[in-house]
Amino acid sequence: MINIIFFLLTGFLGYVIGRWGDNYLNFWIGDPHWLPDHWIYGLILMVIGSFMIESYWGPYIFSAGLGHFISDLKDFLNLKFYGSDNKDKSQRRFWHID
Repeated sequence: MINIIFFLLTGFLGYVIGRWGDNYLNFWIGDPHWLPDHWIYGLILMVIGSFMIESYWGPYIFSAGLGHFISDLKDFLNLKFYGSDNKDKSQRRFWHID
């Protein structure tokens, strides 16, 4: 039971990190057009976690990647691989799927 709770908390933490990166880090580094979109980092973590699924850390890496991936699901569905988000600071919303 505790492993399920940790799995869900790790996924939530991945989501929060993804939203923080989209809403704060992106503005701090100047919203560069050459960086990959946020969902790609989540996908990379999910692939790494799936290769390590038999180890202790594998499911948690996968869960963090899944949360990070979901935090930018809209850009994945639009197949946006890189580019600026062109958001204004007034358009920031933390608790939603972007």
